Amino acid sequence: MNGAEGQNHMVVGLTGGIASGKTFVSSELKRLGAHIIDADVIAREIVEPGCSALDEIAREFGAGILKPDGTLDRKALAGIVFSDKEKLLILNGITHPRIIDRTKALINEIKSAHKDPLIIIDAAVLIEAGIHGSVDEVVVVLISEEEQLKRLINRDSLTEEEARKRVAAQLPLKEKAGYADYVIDNSGTREATLKCARELFEALTKKTKRG
Repeated sequence: MNGAEGQNHMVVGLTGGIASGKTFVSSELKRLGAHIIDADVIAREIVEPGCSALDEIAREFGAGILKPDGTLDRKALAGIVFSDKEKLLILNGITHPRIIDRTKALINEIKSAHKDPLIIIDAAVLIEAGIHGSVDEVVVVLISEEEQLKRLINRDSLTEEEARKRVAAQLPLKEKAGYADYVIDNSGTREATLKCARELFEALTKKTKRG
């Protein structure tokens, strides 16, 4: 994705499954100098009180998904959509277009403010939302399903059944890897993953400079 003459931009999609370590990799890329667009942050912003997405979600799923102060009860909503694929599709239909629009706006803001930026879209739903089709490179953070479940259960204090439902709601990691230009194996030590992230940053930075 090139901008004005004399400037090169690269937009990279970074994805993985829930609890795969995507955020860990993203944090290291940010430390090294990449511009990060965090889809999880955007997803939270678009459902704040007063936003049209929250109103639409409440109409679709009922007032029970709202807390007394009018904010979204994420646990209540998760209990609904991770038990019913049709309802998850409905929710995605509400949120994904808004996430994509905001992501595009942020990309343009970064391109306008910085010369030759490396832009990373950190998005668990990169492929599910179709964002991967508009980026220059796709990076997938990969771990085994067994390790993914273990980390998710420990991180979010879920039962194994709850964890399996959340993993099943996303494309399998092996399938996501089929879309990847780069794969980072996060099944080893943190130091090994950081080394991979640094090598990735170097490779992407070289490509950005070459245009």
